[in-house]
Amino acid sequence: MKINKDRVVATNKKAYHDFFVDETFEAGIALYGTEVKSIRSGGVNLKDSYCRIIDGELFVLGMHISPYEKGNIFNKDPYRDKKLLMHKKEILKLFGLVTQKGFTLVPLSIYFSGKNLKMEIGLCRGKKLYDKRDAEAEKAGNRDVERALRNSGKYVE
Repeated sequence: MKINKDRVVATNKKAYHDFFVDETFEAGIALYGTEVKSIRSGGVNLKDSYCRIIDGELFVLGMHISPYEKGNIFNKDPYRDKKLLMHKKEILKLFGLVTQKGFTLVPLSIYFSGKNLKMEIGLCRGKKLYDKRDAEAEKAGNRDVERALRNSGKYVE
């Protein structure tokens, strides 16, 4: 699914380290005004967050949105559960995959699409320790190849 990302605010780099991302989905987020202002200023953390389907609705849990510094009594709890907005059909499809095949729903990034705040959710499978080692070795190999290609055209005495 091609997602139009105008401005990425935050990404969950740990998700790509801990999980294989099989499919991605786009969801809106139900937020309050001071939360949106805080996200615009970069006060959001997705590191230990995950998604759950509760009573047919999709929620993101563990996402930290810092209190808006210029806010007052309207600031909300930084760790409150935020509701994600998706079509009912998509939520039911995700529910079936998560319960039967052992997938996990993980937030991958938050971005602005026009004036709307969106979240990219990944349908993920967990990585084993040896998978993480293989991915790290492959990344290191690619880095070495890039370095060699970059330095191959330079004259060294």
